[in-house]
Amino acid sequence: MPPGRFAMGDAFGEGYPADGETPVHDVRLEEFRIDATAVTNAQFATFVKDTGYVTGAEEFGVSAVFHLAFSGDPRDVVSRAAGTPWWLAVRGATWRHPEGWGSDVTRRQNHPVVHVSWYDAEAYAAWAGKRLPSEAEWEYAARGGLAGARFAWGDDLTPRGRWMCNIWQGTFPTDNTADDGHLMTAPAKSFAPNGNGLFAMAGNVWEWCADWFAPDYYTHSPAESPRGPEAGEQRVIRGGSYLCHESYCHRYRVSARSSNTPESTTGNMGFRCAGDPAR
Repeated sequence: MPPGRFAMGDAFGEGYPADGETPVHDVRLEEFRIDATAVTNAQFATFVKDTGYVTGAEEFGVSAVFHLAFSGDPRDVVSRAAGTPWWLAVRGATWRHPEGWGSDVTRRQNHPVVHVSWYDAEAYAAWAGKRLPSEAEWEYAARGGLAGARFAWGDDLTPRGRWMCNIWQGTFPTDNTADDGHLMTAPAKSFAPNGNGLFAMAGNVWEWCADWFAPDYYTHSPAESPRGPEAGEQRVIRGGSYLCHESYCHRYRVSARSSNTPESTTGNMGFRCAGDPAR
């Protein structure tokens, strides 16, 4: 990505107030690199084979699985999330078994890896000689050169009736018509890339960013290469996932932001790497 300046934030007034997508503000970034896709199961498997790394979900023994995706013994469901009962705490759910012990990634090598925490993403990035993108880098890259656009490809969600990303269609959380061709994760290159050649900057899986999250950060963030607050309790996640729907989580917009605790792992959260330019 070349150095440049862009308007960061929600110019349409569509963001959730608690997410802090406003005010729109000018940001200047230096040159950086960013991967074309989220890290895949095959790539993560190479990392694990090389290092013997054990993810947080594997150590803890439980991770969050969407209720329609669960595959396994009902006795492996430890609990349902308070307030969001469509999330099940499932014993044995990991990056190797995304929907529980009854699933595996054998035929999903080119899908984004999931059930990875922020710490897991950091560990992979360090092994690969890379890093996680800052939130500002992520949005700049996701915009694909389209100044002020709603989505990574323009303002229309389905131009000419064509789905551009993997999100929820139907009635959330009970009926996914899968009009885009995917019930859960899709291969990392399932849809056309944006103007910067980056795939799935909307939907599919949430992506960890390097920054700590604060809902008021945009009110005082620096204009030059912002890196987020110095401390916090949650890390920024970007891009939305296959579970996003306008009735519940309209966060596949390019300005949308959310957060999670860095140890959290779910079946719809992954990451892509960034890096400094080669000299």
